[in-house]
Parts: sequence; structure tokens; C-alpha cells
Amino acid sequence: MKIVAGVDEVGRGSLVGPVFAAAVILNKSIDKKQLKDSKKITKRKREILAINIKKNSIWAIGKASVKEIEKINILHASLLAMKRAIIKLRKKPSLVLIDGNKLPNIKNYKLKSVIKGDQKIPSISAASILAKVTRDNKIANLGEKYKGYFWNKNFGYGTKQHLKAIKKLGITIHHRKSFSPIKIKK
Repeated sequence: MKIVAGVDEVGRGSLVGPVFAAAVILNKSIDKKQLKDSKKITKRKREILAINIKKNSIWAIGKASVKEIEKINILHASLLAMKRAIIKLRKKPSLVLIDGNKLPNIKNYKLKSVIKGDQKIPSISAASILAKVTRDNKIANLGEKYKGYFWNKNFGYGTKQHLKAIKKLGITIHHRKSFSPIKIKK
């Protein structure tokens, strides 16, 4: 029997925090019609779906830290997060479908990139949802410590509110210093 995993990442465009990826092998029992690109689902619905996905699939989360993002760049850090999620799966898939047009460097796995896969392939959509819910929760929790940045609303993305907070409060250890408009010269 062919075991297919879907993989997606979130947080590439954020100014704050790690980039997260999820790998998901869906069980046959899950209602695939509800699975869509995480950006096209409300926060509440994503959270409900994430619980359902966790109960009805084999899944794993991978991430790459701000330090890793700064060292190897956001693209390579995203691929590293994907690799970590794939390797963590408790069952090895016979095929891994990855959202986008780049593949992580991982041996002994059959990988295939799928452009707009999060809109076409339920297991990639599920990975998109899990990665987004996990990352959003992590950044919102960080926001409890760094209240003035409103990370519980903007999740570290460069909204007007967040950029205004950076001007007023400066940057934190969680900001990606190589990203515009933060960019710090070495």
C-alpha cells in the first residue's frame, strides 16, 4: 500500500520567530473536503481542523530557528524545517508531496514538489493547517512576553501595527535581523 505524506511550511514572510513545517499522512477516515490552504480558512476553523487532523493522521512538526534562518537564509531554513518534519514521521512514506517548487535535501525518500499543492492535495492542505496553527500559537505565546508588538494578532508579520511597535520599542531576540525593514548591517 502506498503511504503518501503531504508537507508544507509557514512563516517565511514573518519578521519574527522560527519557520515551521508539518508533514502529514492522512487516514482514510478524514473528511478531505474540509481541507484547504490554511490561509483560506478562519483561525477558529483551522484550530478545529488541526485537532481533527492530529486525531486522524500520522503527523510531525519541524522547525528552523531564527539563528538558522539568519545563517542559511529563509529558503534553506524552510527546507530544513520540512526535512525535520519528514524525518520525525513515525511511519516512512513511500511518497512525499511538498508544496512549492523546491525540495529539501533528504536521502532515501521519494519527493515530489507540487506548485500550489496546499490548494490541490488534501495531505498538503492538512500540513499547511497544522504548521500554521502550531506557529501561530508559538508566536502568540511569545507575544505574551513582548506585549507591545501585538504578535497575537499579526503573528510577527510586517503589519503597520508591528512596524510601528518596532520603531517605538526596537527589536527583540526573536526578530529576524536579516529581514527588511529590520536589516542590521554586520
